[in-house]
Amino acid sequence: MANKKILLCLAHMSGNEMRYIEEAFADNWVVPLGPNVNGFEADLEQFVGQDKHVVALSAGTAAVHLALNAVGVGPGDEVICQSFTFCASCNPIKYLGATPVLVDSEASTWNIHPELLEEAIKDRIARTGKAPKAIVPVYLYGMPAMIDDIMAVANRYGIPVIEDAAEGFGSRYRGQVCGTFGKYGVLSFNGNKMITTSGGGALICPDADAKREIMFYATQAREAYPYYQHEHIGYNYRMSNICAGIGRGQMTIADEHIRHHKHVAKLYQDAFASVPGITFHANPDDRFDSNYWLCTIVLNPELRVKGQDQAYNRTISTAIGGAGSTVHAAKSAHTLCEPNANVEAMRLALEAQCIESRPLWKPMHMQPVYADAPAYTNGVSEELFRTGLCLPSGPWVTDQDVQLIIDTIKQNIE
Repeated sequence: MANKKILLCLAHMSGNEMRYIEEAFADNWVVPLGPNVNGFEADLEQFVGQDKHVVALSAGTAAVHLALNAVGVGPGDEVICQSFTFCASCNPIKYLGATPVLVDSEASTWNIHPELLEEAIKDRIARTGKAPKAIVPVYLYGMPAMIDDIMAVANRYGIPVIEDAAEGFGSRYRGQVCGTFGKYGVLSFNGNKMITTSGGGALICPDADAKREIMFYATQAREAYPYYQHEHIGYNYRMSNICAGIGRGQMTIADEHIRHHKHVAKLYQDAFASVPGITFHANPDDRFDSNYWLCTIVLNPELRVKGQDQAYNRTISTAIGGAGSTVHAAKSAHTLCEPNANVEAMRLALEAQCIESRPLWKPMHMQPVYADAPAYTNGVSEELFRTGLCLPSGPWVTDQDVQLIIDTIKQNIE
C-alpha cells in the first residue's frame, strides 16, 4: 500500500511566496490592489509576451465572464464553446443571458474541431440570421488546440476568439504562448493549476485600453467622481494583494513546474508505449508543446481490468477530485453517459492504493444542465469521456510515485 495520498495536481510553494505575503501585511496592503497585484501582472505580461497586457482576477471563471462582456455578449446572443471542457468555460455565457452553442473535438488534440466549428457557424447564421458573438476554444489538459485553423475560421466570419487557457499556462503552439492568439486569453491559478495564487485567474488583453476597460468592470464599474457613480453593471473580480503575492512567488518557479510536468509525462509515455490497450495522450507533432497539466490515458474498451464487473456497484457521496467540493450525493450509480466499467475499475484500483485519478471531463452537450443547448457533435468527446483517465502529474509527484502508478495499472490488467 502507498504510504501517502498521491494527488492529481497539488500546489507547490517555493518559499518566495511568504516574503511577498509578509510585505503585504507589513504595509497593510491586503485589498484588491497594491504592489503585489501590479508586480504579478507585470510578471505575467513578461511571461506571455506578444506585447499583451494582463489583469489579475479572482478566478479564471471571472476572466471568461469579463472577456465575454468585453466583446458585447448579451441576452439573445449565441457563443460557440468547446463542448469537451469543464463547465467554467461555458457557464459565464449563461451569466450574460446568452446561449452556448457546443462544438465537439477532433481526435488528435481533443480540442475544438475547426471544420465542425465552421459548420456550426454557417448553420447558426442560417438559423438565426446572425453570427455567434464569440468563440471559446479550450486547451484541454494543457494540450494546444489547432489554433491556426481556429483563428482562420474565426477571422473569415469576423468573430472574436476568447482562448480558455486555464489549463494551458505555459503551453505553446509553434513557439507562441497559448492564450495570446485571440482577442482575449484566460488563465487560472486555482490550487491545482501549473502555478497557484490559492484561487484566482487572469485575463490576457490585446492592449492597454482593453486592460483599463477590463479593470473598470472588474472593480464594480465605478465612474470617475468623488462619490460612487455607476452607469454600468460591474463585478467584484479583482485579485487581492495577498493572493497576488503568492502568484509572484510562484512565477519564480513556473518554468520549473512546467519542466516537471513534462518529465512526468515522458515517464508515463515511455512506460505505456509497450502496454497493449493503453494509449498516452501526447503532442501530435512538433507544432504542439503541451505543459501536460494533467497526464491522460485512454483505455481500449476491450481491455479487461480486475473488478470491472463490480465497478458501478455503489453510489458516490463525496467529490471525485477537487478537495473540499460540495456535492449532492448521487441518487444512482449510473448516468446516461458514463466512463466504461474498465475505466471505473481502474480508478477504484488506483484509489485502493491511495492514488487519485479522475475520468476525463464529461462533455457539456451530455450535461443535463445544457441538454437544450444547440450542439454540433461527432462522437469524439463522448468516446474519450467513456475511455479516458487522468493521472497524477503535479510538482509533488515523484519518479517513484509514477512507477507505483504504472505498476498498479499494469497489475490490474487481466
